[in-house]
Amino acid sequence: MAKAMTGFHPLQVSVMKMNKPFISLCPEITRAHALTLMDWLEDERVTCYLSDSRHVSRSIEQAIDRTQSPILTHLFNQGGRFFMAYDRHDSPVGFVRLIKTGSDCEIVLVIGDSDKWGQNLGARTIREGMKLAFLDMRAKKLIAKIHPDNARSLKAFLRSGFVLESETPTLKSFSMTAGRYRQFLREGAVGDSTRIYITEIDKARLESLIALEQGPAVVELEHELERAIVVKPQQVACNVVTMNSRALLQLDDEEIEVALVYPEDADSNAGKHSVYSDIGAAILGYQEGDAIDWRISDRTRRIEIRKVLYQPEAAGHFHL
Repeated sequence: MAKAMTGFHPLQVSVMKMNKPFISLCPEITRAHALTLMDWLEDERVTCYLSDSRHVSRSIEQAIDRTQSPILTHLFNQGGRFFMAYDRHDSPVGFVRLIKTGSDCEIVLVIGDSDKWGQNLGARTIREGMKLAFLDMRAKKLIAKIHPDNARSLKAFLRSGFVLESETPTLKSFSMTAGRYRQFLREGAVGDSTRIYITEIDKARLESLIALEQGPAVVELEHELERAIVVKPQQVACNVVTMNSRALLQLDDEEIEVALVYPEDADSNAGKHSVYSDIGAAILGYQEGDAIDWRISDRTRRIEIRKVLYQPEAAGHFHL
């Protein structure tokens, strides 16, 4: 568990953070996605390091021919879990496949849109894959098998903290353990996300809640709790969104006022958003001036924390 930092106050300035690479992994696979995948797999630059690309392409073609259904998710999840990777503009740029065997999980990752190469999307996609493998699928180890000549993949996995386990003339095997992943999250070494802050009391209560729940929202919340800097309630800066705070947000082009509450107090019609909700998990721990991209209702939204209108700790209401 991250240590509480005493005598620490994040700078209370409103600074818009620079855009960083953004990727979201979505489990729903449509017929249109399948056709996009087939186009990618016809590009030799994409498939030259994929040992089973022809088999994958045939499998996709057979899946399309087998049914007229617009949703093909169940066909792609046979033998593993399949995700489309979207950028911040909600355009599909690649895919991830996670195959779990016992406590180990293998990750297969492709950035298929060659126009997006060189934008650090591969490393960002790896981090999203790690989140799912360790916090959702509860793998103990994540393995990536990479061709020695695949320089982009080698660089991306090494940057993400993977270590070399074994190698042959035709394959290098890298791994990340669950323990090392959580340690990297706590140290801020995974990714380039803006740091967030949470009080000791909020973290303890939220950890007890998520221990009883599961689902995508819980995975996101657990990820945020793991990477948050823990501070004492009396020492959290007054411009940080803590539990039971009210904040003014810029949601794309819309300005809204929200309260961040525990699930039992949620009432979205009254602007009270559960910490399990997309908006709730998104804003926890951020400061005034922070701006983030977050997947809300199947599309990517830009959220800026304009102003913290009320914070229990700043008001001396430590019982909330």
